[in-house]
Amino acid sequence: MALFRSDAVFRRITDIDFEYLKENNINTLLLDVDNTLSTHHGTILVDGLVEWLEVIQDKGIKLIVVSNSKRWRIEPFAGRIGLPFVSLACKPLPFGYHKGIKKLGADKKRTAIIGDQIFTDVLGANLYGIKSLLVRPVKLEDGWTFKVRRYFEKKMLKDKF
Repeated sequence: MALFRSDAVFRRITDIDFEYLKENNINTLLLDVDNTLSTHHGTILVDGLVEWLEVIQDKGIKLIVVSNSKRWRIEPFAGRIGLPFVSLACKPLPFGYHKGIKKLGADKKRTAIIGDQIFTDVLGANLYGIKSLLVRPVKLEDGWTFKVRRYFEKKMLKDKF
């Protein structure tokens, strides 16, 4: 079960502060999009995200969007927040994580992904050997496959949210 365990759990991305990153030797963040930065297939950023991104970048943290979505969805989204991106990341396979780290010239040992799903973001991080910071989904999805995954995630997380 260690493959499905995140390094930390937060309510929202904006709850992750620089002090936490510094204490945990993290200087690079891979950012999931759907239900982390916005709703699933949404375009509206979570409250406080722009300010959070500015603070984190001002502290020297490298950021990149890493998403399983297609380029036509992720490129304009990443452009709005001024970040590079990796689309079609194939999470939980490690290819997208590797590509994002390489694109930034970052150190894998000091990198973490922030995402909302255990079976993609967290599993992929553990398979690749980077840290994972799990956040509560911005809004629960309606599809039955998501409902099944969220059911098992809830059992695994117990009362961490």
